[in-house]
Amino acid sequence: MSKRNFILLIIVLVIVVIAIFGFLYFRPATNTTTGENTGTNFFSQFNPFASNKTKTPPVVTPPVDVSGYIPPVTQAINAKLIKVSSMPVAGYTVFSKERLKDVVAPLLGGGVGEGSLAPNPTPTLPKGKGVTPTPPLTEFMPALRYVDRATGNIYQTFADKIEERKFSGTVIPQIYEALFGNKGLSVVMRYLKGDGRTIETFVGNIPKEYLGTNIDGTAEVKGSFLPENIEDMSLSPDAGSIFYLFNTGDNLVGATMNLTTNKKTQIFTSPFTEWLSGWGNNKTITLTTKPSSGIPGYAYGIDAATGLSAQAGKNLNKILGGINGLTTLPSPDGKLILYNDDSLGLFVYHLDTKVSDRLGLKTLPEKCVWGITSDVVFCSVPKLIEIGQYPDAWYQGEVSFSDQLWKLDLKTGNATMLLDPGAVNGGEEIDGIKLALDADENYLFFVNKKDSFLWEFGLK
Repeated sequence: MSKRNFILLIIVLVIVVIAIFGFLYFRPATNTTTGENTGTNFFSQFNPFASNKTKTPPVVTPPVDVSGYIPPVTQAINAKLIKVSSMPVAGYTVFSKERLKDVVAPLLGGGVGEGSLAPNPTPTLPKGKGVTPTPPLTEFMPALRYVDRATGNIYQTFADKIEERKFSGTVIPQIYEALFGNKGLSVVMRYLKGDGRTIETFVGNIPKEYLGTNIDGTAEVKGSFLPENIEDMSLSPDAGSIFYLFNTGDNLVGATMNLTTNKKTQIFTSPFTEWLSGWGNNKTITLTTKPSSGIPGYAYGIDAATGLSAQAGKNLNKILGGINGLTTLPSPDGKLILYNDDSLGLFVYHLDTKVSDRLGLKTLPEKCVWGITSDVVFCSVPKLIEIGQYPDAWYQGEVSFSDQLWKLDLKTGNATMLLDPGAVNGGEEIDGIKLALDADENYLFFVNKKDSFLWEFGLK
């Protein structure tokens, strides 16, 4: 080999060696923290220039949560929100229903302990004259009945144990609205006839359910029809009667019907046909002009027993007037009116002092329910209200809200958010309507306007 080629070879070898050592020196160490070689780069074990220090990942301070969210509380609240129905509903009712009480079964072998819950059996009749059997233990619990929007079938469940069971087999397709009365023993179903224009209203009697009998889903609902094209309908506070409005050509007629006797009484006539009714207390029915943005609305009261013996306007008691987009919700004690304007500002009007108080929330009375003693209001309140003409845009389905559940204490003026359904894990956006409470105010029920499913929220 020539001297020139030998020198070139040496230079090449030096360059290669420098490159190798440079690569090993600048390559980051990948040593594991366990002291084992598994998972490390094979060549790094022989790198004399590698750092022996293990790189520790930077400490990341979690962001401060200013929402007030506490995981255990949220989980508990989430557990209280339950979807009741497995189908869209046209309407529902809450009533007190008797059931056999679960008893604690004793431990086998006579041991001492808590035992286990078991259904309360119906006792057998003891033999012998003059011996009276001990009746089974029962309890009254809040129960729900609701109408399947698609078929008109009635379903039911207890509030504390959601076990949906089909009750009736009578099929009336495409129910738009349903009201229940007489502790769930009467039902009013409203739907469109085949022509797509005529409103039919069917009043049915639901067979009584006896304690301990099995529900097979074949109960038949029998009844009769009210006049066609009933414009509006409301249920009395005791759920024993309905008030409905229908057009006779020149006038709008208002009548009451006792759901037990089917007795009908005409109590109102008016040449003006655009009314909405509310039966907040047994004495007074509230009539409010149908609302529209920018149009002044008015609310009047009529006597629920006698109404008006003559023409509308005579003995018609004006409650509110000149409020754009007015809708109302009278209180059970007959002393207050919940109402809004077309900005969706919520107010309460005192019938005795003629004074209105702003409640500080924006929603519609149709998204609220009064407490039993008229001192609190529960509402489904939109988190965000887009610019639009209200309540028209919401009525027509142009706008759908995502709501939170709120409680308003009218005595203290405090407003408390109970739940944001869309914020909890696995949550769902709710546009709440048709709110209702059980008799003890343990549960708040509502229908989601987005899909018409029935929901339940535990208040205690």
